[in-house]
Parts: sequence; C-alpha cells; structure tokens
Amino acid sequence: MSGTEMNYVSLGRCGMKVSRFALGGWTTFGDSVADKPIIRNILQTAFDSGINYFDISDIYNRGETERAMGSVLADFPRHEIVIASKVFFPMSDDVNDRGLSRKHIMESIEKSLQRIGTDYLDIYFCHRFDVETPIEETVRAMDDLVHQGKILYWGTSEWTGEQINQAHEICDKRNLYFSQVEQPVYNLLTRNAFENDVQPTATRLGKGLVTFSPLAYGVLTGKYDNGIPQGTRLDQIEWLRDRYYNEECLNRVRQMETYAKQLGCTRAQLALAWIAANPAVSSVITGATSVDQLKDNLGAIKVKLDSSMIDNLNRLFPL
Repeated sequence: MSGTEMNYVSLGRCGMKVSRFALGGWTTFGDSVADKPIIRNILQTAFDSGINYFDISDIYNRGETERAMGSVLADFPRHEIVIASKVFFPMSDDVNDRGLSRKHIMESIEKSLQRIGTDYLDIYFCHRFDVETPIEETVRAMDDLVHQGKILYWGTSEWTGEQINQAHEICDKRNLYFSQVEQPVYNLLTRNAFENDVQPTATRLGKGLVTFSPLAYGVLTGKYDNGIPQGTRLDQIEWLRDRYYNEECLNRVRQMETYAKQLGCTRAQLALAWIAANPAVSSVITGATSVDQLKDNLGAIKVKLDSSMIDNLNRLFPL
C-alpha cells in the first residue's frame, strides 16, 4: 500500500489506526456500480492511494455490496486493511431478521462474514438504535463476538449522545467490551446534532468518529446549482429534495465557490477538508462511482485549512 500523503489516525482511544479518508459502498458497489472491473479499479485505486478503511453494511443492496467489495478486498493483504460492516435493518420479511436482538446479531455476523469472504470484521456497527431491544442484550452480543474473534471492535451508527452513553455505562458496569466508534452523518449542511451532542459524548468517552455523507449527497459539490439533473440522488429521493433543495441552501453552496477558488480546489475537496480538519474525526467516509471521482475526492488531502478559512465556512454554514 502506497499513499504516502495519507494520514492515519487512531480510532479514539484504541491502538488501531484508520486512514483519514475511507471508501464506503452505500448506493454504489453492487448497486449503481455493478460492473466488476470498475469496482475492482476503484477499490484498487483507493488502496494504492493509502485508504485502508473500507465501510460496508449488510443492508447495502441486500448483501450485494458486501459480496462485490469482498471479492476485491480478498486480494489485499488482510492485515493492511480495516473492514467494517453493520447490522440492524431488515434483511427479509421475517420478524426476527432485523434489529439488534441477540438472535439477529449472531445470525447476521455469520452471513456478512460469508458474503465478504473474511474470518473477522475489524469493526461491526449497530446501524441504528433499536428501541425494541434492551441495550444490555445488544452490548452483550457484541462483547461475545469480540471474545469469539469474529469482530475486533464494535461501534454504533446514528446513535444519540445519550444512547452512546447508556451503552458505555452498561459495558463499564458489566465489564464488557466498550463500543469503540460512532458513525454519524456530518457535513457543512448537517452540523448541529454532531457538534452539540455526538462529538462531545464520543470525545469524553474516548470513542472514535467516522463520518458519512460528507458532501450532503452531492449537494456540496455544486451539481445542483442550476437544477436537478436527471438520475441524480435528489432526482430519485424525495426526502433529500425536501431537505436540501431550497434557495437558501443552494445560495450558501454557490458562495462556497469563492473560498474554493482561493485555495485552488473544488467545492467537494473543500467540504471534505473541512471535516478532516476536525481533530475529533478519525476518518471521513467517501463514496465514488468512478476512479476519476475517487481521485478528485482524495485531492482534499492536499487542501490545508487555516483557522480563518474554517471560521469563514462555519459562518457560511451555521449550526
């Protein structure tokens, strides 16, 4: 693995390090990008560029993303990569094939390992909070998986600070393995919950943060400056249009171009660099449908933001 410009950061207070930028598979591999040579080229380019963290979930295209990425990751030295997957969302119509019950967790890990083609996951995420399952049942199942060697660390995704704290207190009281990482949405347009709730809790408890949707589903790239192109996410997903497609939001994104030009980068690179500049963030999960898009995103590695530029962006995109 090359990528000498890539930085590697500890996942909170643990020994394992992850690349500052990661590659995720949501809505892409095995779904919108189904061509196997393209998938291989993207993942190989990511690995050659220094990315060691690859983020998947069983729900991504109902297991097909795990298969698609796993078939390529199998050719990389296992000790050089960090593979993460997740459990929570329904994988069938069966009443127990969902959530964070002990039954679903124990059955899902076996299926994920088989689809990816690995003996263990470096990180296994509880993909959402399960209001129908006691937290202690979930954390005990995760602790057992660590003891069984099927996962090395476990984490949460899109949990609130209070939910993260509750799980941590149970682990402390019962002498169970703590969750090590939280995976929340975080970008210039979505700051409040992360900065005022999740980040302070995670930092206090020594947990890493790996963030997703850094470009707000493409809005921060400027692709929607003059309308919604056919086939894009905002064209296909109504709730995204409702959240982001308004003149106030688009005007802020257009104004961002001035700062990007000052730094000689794209708006996408600027948005990624802004997240990476947050010392609480261990890794920024990016997506890519082509090698060129991946390379463009990784151009953010070279974008260095001083405190003045960070302040400018924070004012342009307030909490």
